[in-house]
Amino acid sequence: MHDEELDLFLQEMAGVKRLNADALADLNGEHNPSLAQLARRKAAEQEMEYDPNYLSMEYVDLVAPDEVIAYKKDGVQDGVYKNLRLGKYQMDATLNLLGKTLVEARAALFSFIADCHQRGIRTLLIHHGMGRDSKPHPAILKSYCFKWLPQIPEVLACHTALKPHGGYAATYVLLQKNAEQKRENRERHQKK
Repeated sequence: MHDEELDLFLQEMAGVKRLNADALADLNGEHNPSLAQLARRKAAEQEMEYDPNYLSMEYVDLVAPDEVIAYKKDGVQDGVYKNLRLGKYQMDATLNLLGKTLVEARAALFSFIADCHQRGIRTLLIHHGMGRDSKPHPAILKSYCFKWLPQIPEVLACHTALKPHGGYAATYVLLQKNAEQKRENRERHQKK
């Protein structure tokens, strides 16, 4: 069996010629990358840079322009959610996303919520518009807002705003307390 394999190998290698040693590439010398290689390397490094914004730009379930959006984390009291839904809380901060691209809106929403949470602002109003005429789909920005808000750990609840605050074109958002507010709350309740 071994002789047959050797014969087969020699048949296959019959027309092959040995390379001359001077035709080999010099792998020990110093090589300078070309401009194209440097540009590709720089692009790859930038692509690999860490983006702290974890909000997904992937597939979104589309909502209609006049659809009510509602989200509540487990543990949020029904009365608190009802007051948010009915617009009974004072809106301490507002973000206007009208006219922004999805990439701009994603960045603005992410930084706005992080900033509000850090400052202890808990009730927000997001103006995303209804998007009846947006392309390629109606209400694309509204749909992404509804996808992104539950992805943010600080968001406890959100609901479509009432007509005086923007109606279907806006959303109320309730944030959890920041670390300082939680500490103050613990101290206040321990004294009782």
